[in-house]
Amino acid sequence: MKRRLCKLNDVHSEAAPRIYDCACKNAVGRALRLPNLSYGSPSTNSRVVRWEQSVIYFVTICVANRKPVLANKAALKAFNIATAKLQEWRVLAAMLMPDHLHAVVSPRKDRDAKLGNFSGALKRWMREELNASWKWQPGCFDRLLRSDESLHEKWIYVQENPVRAGFVRDWKDWPYRVGFDEEE
Repeated sequence: MKRRLCKLNDVHSEAAPRIYDCACKNAVGRALRLPNLSYGSPSTNSRVVRWEQSVIYFVTICVANRKPVLANKAALKAFNIATAKLQEWRVLAAMLMPDHLHAVVSPRKDRDAKLGNFSGALKRWMREELNASWKWQPGCFDRLLRSDESLHEKWIYVQENPVRAGFVRDWKDWPYRVGFDEEE
């Protein structure tokens, strides 16, 4: 069996061709330094977030016709109730915007867990909890995050989303978020 070196000079087999498959989990399983940004100004502080998952997805789920129904306490409560029911998936962080939500998720055990099961269950359980008359758009947008840089970029994009939309001046002021408060 051929062996190769990953970016961290650890030895891996050719059977694990992708960086995220390597046993050292590359930098995804290590501490990830994220700037504590205020939109439009350089960061002077940083945060450390530990995610020990080897497979992490960035997921965006939209409300049909972009109806603004998610940026409220009831939707956040429904989101938390729905994610607590998930058995195969773990939500690491999420941001609810008026007409869509972003989530960073990872399978709990099975690397091959179907992402469609996550999005379908979340959509169904949130609508049930809210007794919603609105519908979700079919499917979802998802991206497998393959490196610490990709995770970092998505983290910044998600946390700054309410700032870019003009809802708040600082992302920390947006109340409809999950998992962005943990600091080491």
